[in-house]
Amino acid sequence: MKLFYGPGTCAIGIHVILEEIGKPYDLHKIDFASKEQYSDAYKAINPKSKVPTLERDDGSVLTEFPAIATWLARTNPDAKLLPADIEGQVRALEAMDYVVATQHMQGFARLFRPENFSANPADQDAVKARGREIVTAAFRLMDKALEGKDFLLGGFSIADAALFYTEFWARERLKLELPANCTRHYAAMRARPSVRKALTDEGFAA
Repeated sequence: MKLFYGPGTCAIGIHVILEEIGKPYDLHKIDFASKEQYSDAYKAINPKSKVPTLERDDGSVLTEFPAIATWLARTNPDAKLLPADIEGQVRALEAMDYVVATQHMQGFARLFRPENFSANPADQDAVKARGREIVTAAFRLMDKALEGKDFLLGGFSIADAALFYTEFWARERLKLELPANCTRHYAAMRARPSVRKALTDEGFAA
């Protein structure tokens, strides 16, 4: 397998999952500074010009965080990245989808790329403010979900890998305070060997 990633992007969550699985994989860093994601070579692999992208051993390609994470979990059951029961599985998918589709794509996207939501520079402070509201509300919900637990479902799952990358953005990129349970979750994630390895591989202090 080969993971196409940008350092510190949402792809770090998939990077963590690959480490949790423990099978061999390769890394290919996409240089966002030079806009490599828009190169013909990369668009031939992923025409969406996004990361993460996972090239599987048979040469086929998967894109989008939830699809990649679910495929990795379901094809590697020994890693126990999803609960065995259907209720636990759908709760993991529910949490992961909320983090990715709402907190990331609606919240952090406004903070990091306000120009994508309004071409008028005069509007962009308001765009960022709305993004912060969405991010904060999402952390409040995740904080409640973590009450009395180390991880969202009790044991580590792919949902925790998704929440980790938004916690990483909040703490390391924006220097935002996390609610108490999310702070504890973030510390527990950073203590995992899989997370430490992914951070080191991507050039961050573990």
